[in-house]
Amino acid sequence: MKRIMISGTNSGCGKTTVVCALLKALSERSVDVGAFKCGPDYIDPMFHSKIIGTKSYNLDSYFCPAGTLNYLLKKNSADMNIIEGAMGYYDGIGESHSACRTAVETGTPAVIVIDCKGMGASMGAVMKGFLTFRTPNNIAGFIFNRLPESMEKTAVSLCDEMGVTYFGRLPFSKDNSIESRHLGLVTADEITGLKEKLLRLSQLAERYILIDKLLEAAENAVDMPCTEPDIPKDIARNVRIALAYDSAFCFYYADNISLLEELGCEIVSFSPLSDKALPENIGGLILGGGYPELYAEKLSENIPLLHEIKESISGGLPVIAECGGFMYLNESVEDVNGIRRKMAGVINGQAYRTDRLQRFGYVSLTAKKNCMLLDKGRSVRAHEFHYWNSTACGSDLHAKKASSGAEYDCAYADDNMYAGYPHLHFYADTEMAVRFAKKCCEYSKNKRGLV
Repeated sequence: MKRIMISGTNSGCGKTTVVCALLKALSERSVDVGAFKCGPDYIDPMFHSKIIGTKSYNLDSYFCPAGTLNYLLKKNSADMNIIEGAMGYYDGIGESHSACRTAVETGTPAVIVIDCKGMGASMGAVMKGFLTFRTPNNIAGFIFNRLPESMEKTAVSLCDEMGVTYFGRLPFSKDNSIESRHLGLVTADEITGLKEKLLRLSQLAERYILIDKLLEAAENAVDMPCTEPDIPKDIARNVRIALAYDSAFCFYYADNISLLEELGCEIVSFSPLSDKALPENIGGLILGGGYPELYAEKLSENIPLLHEIKESISGGLPVIAECGGFMYLNESVEDVNGIRRKMAGVINGQAYRTDRLQRFGYVSLTAKKNCMLLDKGRSVRAHEFHYWNSTACGSDLHAKKASSGAEYDCAYADDNMYAGYPHLHFYADTEMAVRFAKKCCEYSKNKRGLV
């Protein structure tokens, strides 16, 4: 299984731009290419998918042990695979759960992107530091972003001196960079002229990045032991689950959807922005994260759907509502202009804007009572990232931050609902997906009078 990781010295060094350029260039070569993202980020995989036309998957060593990571990597791989790192190569919770750890645990060669703006020979010190800071580190070489042509010979010489591969450079091009926003990156659909920009990036990659050398390095990936989870197949055959998917709700882990499909569920997408009713004959509902605050006015105007969602959940429809989806279930959401917009009203709270991140990072969630996804006392790992807060965040789960140990209660978790700010990855505990599928199956049968 050919694969390479593209990581970087730090956030903002240009690794996403490099990855997008490579994915597009390989696609233009008609290579069967797969894409992965280290960590819990939703937005970079959306860019990947936009380029390659297939799903991009997360590899997160906090959610999953090494055996499961390798199973997911193998399960979702193409002929050639690019894994994008997160933050700096050695960054994680301290040094744990970093891109470096993922590269080592999956036997993947890593290429480090260095932003060379304002540097000359000092980039050699950066290279030396990354190569010697920790071992093993799987670093095969470097790509030099924003490196002027006059410095290329220096970069090649430094790579030769340190015994690693020079994989090329990208010259500075403001028109082709992918800009940031308050949550990582803007989503792919928000970039004007993205198709043309990606084509230009692929042309730059073909000209300045040594793609054939990257393909050779990918051949050196080592297959590592896999642990396939024990997942019952087709326990919820033909059960329809409505999935909110549009510009307001677009944050989903591809493996979560695939796992529900393996369990037999039929995933039916709908748009809370434009559809006036839920899909017919559904047994469950998933409201993912996204940017409901940007579309709050239009969401609030879709009164028939808001009423149906409230009535359906009150009537026992199983629902998972994460972050933006949780905000949608509140009485109201404050939009980006400070105007309060009425929402579904399943939860007696108001989602409101703040001026900083409210909770950020990995958490462990422990159920305080038996609920749809977890038995009392069972814990699962999750992730939070949100600027909006709520006057009613819930208290059915107890959260403990992985980084600081800070503790707090959060979320609503009862017999038919999980609703809260933390995002869940089903492979952190596949039993959650099994329980949700069974609950949807039970609800569907009850609606049809089969129980």
